[in-house]
Amino acid sequence: MSAEETRNRLLDTALELIWQSNYNSVGVNEICKQAGVTKGGFYHHFESKAHLFCAASEHYWENIKRDLDAVLSPVNSPLEQLENVIGFIFHNKFGSPATCVRGSPFFSAGLQTGCDEPMINDSLQKMSQNCVKYNLALVRSLSAAGYLEGDVDAERVARLLSQYVQGLAGFARVNGCACLETVRKDIGEGFYRLLGLKRQYWFTTRATWQMPAKA
Repeated sequence: MSAEETRNRLLDTALELIWQSNYNSVGVNEICKQAGVTKGGFYHHFESKAHLFCAASEHYWENIKRDLDAVLSPVNSPLEQLENVIGFIFHNKFGSPATCVRGSPFFSAGLQTGCDEPMINDSLQKMSQNCVKYNLALVRSLSAAGYLEGDVDAERVARLLSQYVQGLAGFARVNGCACLETVRKDIGEGFYRLLGLKRQYWFTTRATWQMPAKA
């Protein structure tokens, strides 16, 4: 493998293992074994597991950013953008009956490490801030088009949406596959209520984010 291929394999493997388990239980040895990379190869690219995690979060965000740019494309109406975002979050974070609940490796890591890993906390804060920025763009788009009730504190609503998704991810992580249908039913209404979306626009294009059927 080239140096770039080795680095990317370590990033992808770390994300997958942390997603399947948790940050604290996944060690460098296991990451190297699953990635097919020597420990020497690991330490050539990363000083520690924390450095790998921070690089993986940036790697993950770049992929997510491309998807978010697509679902929030101005070629879609504000309502279509809203439903696209709900669908993206549902399928990306909560998976399907086949993949079960995925949650968020970053959310889980933040809960586990607390303040013991400032580098990880900084990385998580940056990702959270990026998510809020995308929420803010969506809120402002919906507000400008007249879809929201009354005066809207766009920045506050953007933060609330981010907090809601994190809380929902925690709920799903605890309850597992059994809660997928509940999450599917609740996620849209949660967004609508936090946004203050006018009632006549609720679930207007909900079919676009239905839970995929079992294979």
